[in-house]
Amino acid sequence: MMIFKKQSPVRLIALGFAAVILLGALVLMLPISVNNGVTVTFVDALFTSTSAVCVTGLIVVDTADTFTVFGRTIVALLIQIGGLGVTCVGVSFILAAGKRIGLKERLLIKESWNIDSFKGVVKLLKDVLLLTLIFESVGAVLSFIVFSKDYPPLTALGISLFHSVAAFNNSGFDILGGLRNLIPYQSDVMLNLVTCGLIIFGGLGFLVILDIIKNRSFKKLTLHSKVVITMTVFLLAAGTLLLKATEDITWLGAFFHSTSARTAGFSTYPLGTFSNASLFVLTVLMFIGASPGSTGGGIKTTTFFALIQAIKSVATNKPCTAFKRKIPTEVISKAFIVTLLSAFVVCIGTFLLCILEPDCTFIQLLFEVTSAFGTVGLSTGITPHLSDASKLILTLTMYIGRLGALAIVTLWAFKPTPPLVRYSEENITIG
Repeated sequence: MMIFKKQSPVRLIALGFAAVILLGALVLMLPISVNNGVTVTFVDALFTSTSAVCVTGLIVVDTADTFTVFGRTIVALLIQIGGLGVTCVGVSFILAAGKRIGLKERLLIKESWNIDSFKGVVKLLKDVLLLTLIFESVGAVLSFIVFSKDYPPLTALGISLFHSVAAFNNSGFDILGGLRNLIPYQSDVMLNLVTCGLIIFGGLGFLVILDIIKNRSFKKLTLHSKVVITMTVFLLAAGTLLLKATEDITWLGAFFHSTSARTAGFSTYPLGTFSNASLFVLTVLMFIGASPGSTGGGIKTTTFFALIQAIKSVATNKPCTAFKRKIPTEVISKAFIVTLLSAFVVCIGTFLLCILEPDCTFIQLLFEVTSAFGTVGLSTGITPHLSDASKLILTLTMYIGRLGALAIVTLWAFKPTPPLVRYSEENITIG
């Protein structure tokens, strides 16, 4: 225990995710988790567990056809743990046991949700759990209305609960079977809108939702909330228009995939038939992802916004501002670092898959890696056919995407020591 106390919060969070992933993989390999006559290899179990905990939704085996009710429940549980965060779930059990939350636990929550202070951390955790319960319960009830038309009541209830948990946690898992995802319901307006609603609210971030509930006025919101809402609306609208312009699908289908590409991973159309232009639009949306403190991945909407404002500032030679507030230089620097590291991860992953999977096209592999990094789960259909080596690369990519490229880089950072030598400062030319 002493060795864990000496570790940084980032390392503990990374170890927590890794431990849950490994445990999930072992449980999914048990006979009680797998249907009769079906064999699940360790690589496939590890991939599935990682995809669930990292709330991705990429699958190498069909969830419904491979796993029993127990196995599917484990997958749903892993999705829930991954969406809330391993740390938050652990602290929740401590609270449930009636024990006091110490400084170490508060620090872990602070790092997990990337918030600035310890103030009100425990109350925030309770609010998050309540919000999650409300959204997933409402989503399950509304989904049940749709699924009950095609399935027996008990089966429909199970599908609805699983679907609601997966949608709110921005994970593209489904248990309809046959690797169909939500294609049978591409014209069902209610299920499409309910799913989109769960994805959007899950991707906004808990802090933004709580800010909206508290202030109920756009003007009174924090700068963070204003940026998140603005970018969410912009990306949803832009994605819908571009997908409709580049693909022969309905407006509902375009809106659904624009929403889903923001790290959810559900699809109502077979993406393998999409044009390169449409796949590229989805790739960009997946790379941007959801918002900080949410259940989604990607570089985050706030990062993309900061980049745009920084470029605008340089082009106009004006201070970097937004909504009558100045954006700190440290934020701009962090945005560029996060984007560069994320692009590096995607490029390396795509390069390795290009070597290992020569039969696949470049856009398919880029799409697959970006989907894994952005913890999205959309696929052109190549995932089940990849080699074990490619699956392991995607597994690592999902893990990095869930924790964040910047967090991975800082895993090995030691306590800062004062420099023994000070260097003189000199400018370099950029661009």
